[in-house]
Order: sequence, then structure tokens, then C-alpha cells
Amino acid sequence: MEDHGLFGPESVTWRVMGEPILLVGGFRALLMQSLHPRAMRGVMQNSALMDPDEAWSRFVRTTEFVRVRTYGTRAEVERAGRRVRRIHATLTACDPDTGETYHLDEPESLRWVHVGEVDSYLTVARRAGVRLSDADADAFVAEWRRAAEVVGLDPGGVPGSVAELRAYIEQARPGLRLVPEAAHPLRASLRTPLPGLFDTLRPVVPALTVLAFATLPRWARRLYGLPATPVGDLWATATLRALQTGIGLVPANVRYSPDARRARKLMAA
Repeated sequence: MEDHGLFGPESVTWRVMGEPILLVGGFRALLMQSLHPRAMRGVMQNSALMDPDEAWSRFVRTTEFVRVRTYGTRAEVERAGRRVRRIHATLTACDPDTGETYHLDEPESLRWVHVGEVDSYLTVARRAGVRLSDADADAFVAEWRRAAEVVGLDPGGVPGSVAELRAYIEQARPGLRLVPEAAHPLRASLRTPLPGLFDTLRPVVPALTVLAFATLPRWARRLYGLPATPVGDLWATATLRALQTGIGLVPANVRYSPDARRARKLMAA
């Protein structure tokens, strides 16, 4: 039997994750994750997340991890997960609010990062018009418990349905904020250099960031000091739908990545 990794052709994850519009979901996930003070400080104190000159290489590494976790074989996923778990276990950060030093693999922070990612992919996909029933959405959340295990979380300790996902986010809200030492992501997006020919696409980064901000819940936009109105919600949904429609006009052999194309062939079969 062929090794399809964590998910496979019968999964909702393969159906959703190949869509190019999910790039907005990736940006949104980073914005959600950055509102958890300890998760944000753990990254800030141990990486170049806030250094514009290093933003591209970090983006490439994160994208490759997501690709392997989604489409890789079990062995490839385990190798990638082992590397991430080792890094998280060895790095520490200091919480200036309490003076406590903590490891980056503390479950609370990892759980919020996981939830922010799942919620972002699902939210962007549904608002863009990717066909997902309520049952599909629940299945997507449940499938990503396997992804949680890759980074060292107990799969039973993360949400397994949309209702549980929403309940967890609501419970976490009182402790969320943008820490004062963090640069605002919108300002950072305006000065992110890209390598080589990619530099011509630099104006796209702030545009994607603005759209990702608009897809956040209103309470999250307020935490970033941004307007949060129903009009913004309508604009975000309309823009996602328009982009998804436009992307749909691009031939499939260009629109989808090689991994997504292979997944689609397996799903069709």
C-alpha cells in the first residue's frame, strides 16, 4: 500500500490545502499566533521573525514544513517533526511579565499555534468559497489532530471539531494581546525584502497582509489597533471570493503545486 503520510486521498485536508488561496490562510495563521504573548516572545527571542532581512528564508522553511506535513510520507513527516520537536525542546525564552524562563515546547503555546493555523486555513477556505459542508469542516479539524502530534502535542488535547475550536479560542481570548516589544506586522510587511526576481513581487506582501488582517475576527483586529467593522468583514469575504474565482481561471497544471496535482490525481482515482 502506498504511503500517503498523515492524510491521504480520502481526507478533507488534501482537498483544502492544495488551493492557492490558502496562502492568505498562512498569513492569517501567523497573525493569530502572534497574539499569544508567550508564543510570540518565544519566537522573537529565538529567531529572526521580526528581522525583515530574514523574513523570506523563514517563510521558505515554514512553507516546506507545511508541505511535508501535508503531503509527505510517514518517514518524511517524522523526520521533519523530530527536527521541530528538538528545536522547541532546546530553546528557551523569558517572560518579562513574570520573570519566568520557559521552553518553547510548552503545550499551551504549541496548542495556540496549532489552533491558530487550523482556524485560519478553515476560515479562509470557507469564506473564499471552497466547497466544504459542516461535516467536512469538522473532519478537517479532527484530521489536524495528527498534525498536532507531529510537533509534540497530545492529539486528544487539541480541538477535534469546529465547535471545540471556537470554544478554545473564546476561552483563550482574555490572555491574548500584542506584546509591546513586537513590531506591528503591517509595518514590517512594508519593508520586507525578497531575493532576486521575487523582489518585483514586494508590493504583494503588504496587500496579502492587509487581506489576512481583514479575515481576522473583529476582536483580533482590535488587539492590533485596526478598524473592526462589518464592512471590513464583507470586504474580506468578497475579496477572497473574487481571488478564488480568478485563480480558478488559471489552468490546473499551473494553478496547483506538484504535490497538490499529485494529490488531486489520487483523489480522482
